[in-house]
Amino acid sequence: MSLPPHFKITSGMLWLGALILALIDVGFVPLLAWRVQRSTLRRLKWTLVATTGLFFCGLWVWALENYWDTVYSYLFPEWARWLIPPAYGLLFAAVGLLFWWLALRSPGNPVANFCLLGGLWGIITHAWAVQRGIVSKPPLLHAVQPAAALVVAAFEFIFYWCVILSLACVLRRGWEWRGQRR
Repeated sequence: MSLPPHFKITSGMLWLGALILALIDVGFVPLLAWRVQRSTLRRLKWTLVATTGLFFCGLWVWALENYWDTVYSYLFPEWARWLIPPAYGLLFAAVGLLFWWLALRSPGNPVANFCLLGGLWGIITHAWAVQRGIVSKPPLLHAVQPAAALVVAAFEFIFYWCVILSLACVLRRGWEWRGQRR
């Protein structure tokens, strides 16, 4: 992805992104919580794990392909460039399994729990990235305050986990429908 020379991402951009994502999440999470029953979430276990792994592997392939030179080369060695997507896909799949387990055992709506745990994971991963220099090393991000990076991450990841859950539901229904047609 080509950015204009001397382009900078600012905290204001991230705060605006957080607001937009929060508005999306305010509708998306309750919709999923209403449509996806506890029993459905329970049956989604391995579909959810696989969907999570593939989603984050694909997301990292895209991110590294488009932002390696401007962001990620400042944080990771060159040899790790093509190891990161499958490694993070596997890591996030394991985290998805943990979230599935926790969501079903925590009080409240398990789907809402699952998505909110995803937001917490976003804060944790971005806090790690801030600690590694994501806002201080790449010139593209020098104008970003760490707080903005953490807040946008919460809403960004809630959105990601909503998409993952939606995809897992569609895949599961497709497999069930196909199995019934046989």
